[in-house]
Amino acid sequence: MRSSKIDAAIRPLQEAEIALPLFSHFSRRQKVTLCLRRIDGDWRETLAPSVEDWNESDYTFLIQCLRNTVHAGGAVFGAFLNGQLKGFASVEGRPFGSGGQYRELTSLHVSEELRHAGLGRKLFLYVKVWAKAQGAEKLYISSHPAVESQAFYAAMGCTDAPETDAERARREPFDRPLECHV
Repeated sequence: MRSSKIDAAIRPLQEAEIALPLFSHFSRRQKVTLCLRRIDGDWRETLAPSVEDWNESDYTFLIQCLRNTVHAGGAVFGAFLNGQLKGFASVEGRPFGSGGQYRELTSLHVSEELRHAGLGRKLFLYVKVWAKAQGAEKLYISSHPAVESQAFYAAMGCTDAPETDAERARREPFDRPLECHV
């Protein structure tokens, strides 16, 4: 299903509702062909074919992370279509960066069948509004290097982050650190 507008209901998720059944109609599957890799200081397209998907263990870990985000004062937003979760985004509540200017966007995912239909954009805008209300100047995104993911973030106004977080870079060495003004 691809259209320019999806009439999804977006709302904050409560810690208690973030459980495996919530994801029963969500497909993380993503076929990746090209990724951006830092080569000689520049981000360049590189052939990196893979299919990314989550198994039950991955969802269990995700659930722990999302619950922790809410518990620690962050927010998780769910996008629902016909009562089924079809997208979600999480943003941490704790400021970081040299001046506390950042809140971290830790996840933003849209179910495979609804990508390119505007749902990711809607979730991103919800996160920006929430982060600004918490005093953030910018979102920090450790973004997946897939060319499609990079195109989405560029369309949202994201640029390379001048500050990088060493721990985040260690955990996800191929991710691209981005920022976006809120």
